[in-house]
Amino acid sequence: MIKQSHPHASAHTTTRVPGDLAMWFFILAELLVFTLLFAAYAFARAANVELFNHYQQTLNRDIGAANTLVLITGSLFVVFAVQAIQAGKTLLCRNWLLAAIIAGGFFVVLKSIELADKFSQGITLSTNIFYMFYLSLTVFHFMHVILGMIILAIVAWKTHKNVYSAQHHTDIETAGAYWHMVDLVWIVLFPLVYVIR
Repeated sequence: MIKQSHPHASAHTTTRVPGDLAMWFFILAELLVFTLLFAAYAFARAANVELFNHYQQTLNRDIGAANTLVLITGSLFVVFAVQAIQAGKTLLCRNWLLAAIIAGGFFVVLKSIELADKFSQGITLSTNIFYMFYLSLTVFHFMHVILGMIILAIVAWKTHKNVYSAQHHTDIETAGAYWHMVDLVWIVLFPLVYVIR
């Protein structure tokens, strides 16, 4: 007996979340942590407006803005990498991943310069409540950038070894999802801590 196909079966397409589902749970957990930290910052600021406004002026907004541009650019490179592997262009994918890692490297260098300047002035978590939040938020995010670079480096190396193809590249999408999360957090963190008065 021949099975008849449903007349709309060919029009039906399944949608899926790009990357590994476990990573998405991890990303959601990380976003929750950052959201709670941002909320705590907002409440502390509301109770100490003059102190926060004063010490906010000591931050280097130029470096903060440059790092925003760097991370957004890095996320764009990751998008290009995913598009390349979907088209079966392994070498191009690897190159875009390396470009994203380099963008992350610029962030690390600029952020290190900024943090070194603060530490050289004797600023620590106990200096005042503003610097406690500034250092906690930015150093926590800094560690996420480094982890993101490590993840991208692993998939870039595996891409170089031709582990992935147009049909099988979940790891690259997973790495990209994590990197976009890191970018998104900074896009909120930068105006909140450096700009909004």
